[in-house]
Amino acid sequence: MFQTFSETSNPEQGPPRLAALRKEMSAQGIDGFIVPRADVHQGEYVAPRDERLSWLTGFTGSAGFCVALQDIAGVFIDGRYRVQVRAQVADCFTPVHWPEVSLGSWISENTPSGSVIGFDPWLHTVAQLRELETSADDYELRRTPNLVDAIWPDQPDPPAAPAFVQPVELTGETHASKIDRLAATLGDAQCAVLTLPDSICWLLNIRGDDVPRTPFLHAFALLHADATVTLFVDEAKLINLGDHLGSKVRVAAPSAFQETLKALDGPAQIDPASCPVAVADALHDGGVDILETNDPCALPKACKTQAELEGARAAHLRDGAAMARFLCWLDAQPAGSLTEIDVVKKLEGERGATNALRDISFDTISGSGPNGAIVHYRVTESTNRTVEPGLLLVDSGGQYVDGTTDITRTIAIGDVGAEEKRAFTLVLKGMIAISTLRWPSGMAGRDLDALARVALWEHGMDYAHGTGHGVGSYLSVHEGPQRLARTGTVAFQPGMILSNEPGFYKEGAFGIRIENLIVVENAASLAEHTIPDLLQFETLTWTPIDTRLVDTSLLTDKERGWLNSYHAQVLEKIGPLVDGAVSDWLSNACAPI
Repeated sequence: MFQTFSETSNPEQGPPRLAALRKEMSAQGIDGFIVPRADVHQGEYVAPRDERLSWLTGFTGSAGFCVALQDIAGVFIDGRYRVQVRAQVADCFTPVHWPEVSLGSWISENTPSGSVIGFDPWLHTVAQLRELETSADDYELRRTPNLVDAIWPDQPDPPAAPAFVQPVELTGETHASKIDRLAATLGDAQCAVLTLPDSICWLLNIRGDDVPRTPFLHAFALLHADATVTLFVDEAKLINLGDHLGSKVRVAAPSAFQETLKALDGPAQIDPASCPVAVADALHDGGVDILETNDPCALPKACKTQAELEGARAAHLRDGAAMARFLCWLDAQPAGSLTEIDVVKKLEGERGATNALRDISFDTISGSGPNGAIVHYRVTESTNRTVEPGLLLVDSGGQYVDGTTDITRTIAIGDVGAEEKRAFTLVLKGMIAISTLRWPSGMAGRDLDALARVALWEHGMDYAHGTGHGVGSYLSVHEGPQRLARTGTVAFQPGMILSNEPGFYKEGAFGIRIENLIVVENAASLAEHTIPDLLQFETLTWTPIDTRLVDTSLLTDKERGWLNSYHAQVLEKIGPLVDGAVSDWLSNACAPI
């Protein structure tokens, strides 16, 4: 199995580790130290060596940070993790609701004037530091070595997995062509500094195994205006690439990265949202002019080629058949006979049976009853619940060489109450609203997100996460720059893959989320419309939605029509891929309502 169920969070270890950090802070002459989730590449997913936040606090969420002061230590978490954090950290840590409470204001309120707050410049971006400096009038920010590393005696070694080629048949464009195309966009810059692993892997048509669940290679790179690339990576990681990189790519040791930055000729382009402070410091030290703009790979990577879209469609059919086999099995099990771990194992087994699964795209969320209300719940041996009558939320995905999948289904186990059915139907209405939407070109996620919430809002309900995130092509299951959320400012363009996953969570009782992946496409011309450029979503995910949970009295005719049409397409696409009892189950699950 890819997924394990050991308890990676131990609140009892928090107090002695926090005490050791405070001792190190005193030795360094500082009053506080910031410990982010990020690694030097500023990615969401980090290698075991870089799990500093989890090691110190016990909190295992994919976003957040800790500020350790001498008298208080705040763990900053957003709405996804406010239930989870309380179960994972000891009393010596104080959960802080972020971004409602800003880091700078919290430091000011909890430290005397003139305090010194240390931070590792490799683990914070230029934009993050700039924002923090705006509120640092009464305290000093100081670059320091990483103090957690100094007190972590058995810190794992850096990852060293070999990279491998992502074939052009799946990418739709050679890396030489990508380099030429993006180099032409640099304008006055002599080079662009690339620090995000997914940007580098996408640009060079390579993948790696340096972090769990996501096929990343850890590296830095410079994209030069002369259409060449300098790749800073341990050459031992390239042993399986043969001559793939070719003459356009020069390989240099990671230890040469900072000195190379200082010696650059002419302006260098950075993305302040992802560029570590240490990189900007090196450029400043070398007197290199800095131009700030977006990562040049981000938008082209988000707009998938036809080859990538065809791969995504194929991966979702394969994944849909695995989901059908899993759901058929699940429905045949008596309530109370399974645990959450049993569910995870069976689902991974069905995906593995495709003989195409390279990894799961994230640890499967299998939340029964109140565990379903923990948005990013990870089942462990100690939290494992029996799947009793009620709701079971299963959020999962696969990494296939031709595509990355992500799907959530909330399933009825035995009898389910009217409250749960009403909430499920309101969530479904939001999901259908996005699925059926047409909108003018130029709009971003912040313009559309509310449409997924209207039905919930009308009943005084909501959910504390975005409606959707971008998804990579055999890369990260969470990919920018597009997002279907209030924070989404990048206009949607054809080829962008997103999730559509509204939800509702009643703490201590149940959780509901329904998720399909969708891709932006041009909308067909309508004779009566006057808007010249309309966009819409194509659905990629084909798995039945549990109609036993639908209160049909809450659906409009249009919504009922969409659901019946969706299920007819599921049956058409997935039916030929299954047989026997699974085929019979699928026909029943897709029956019109």
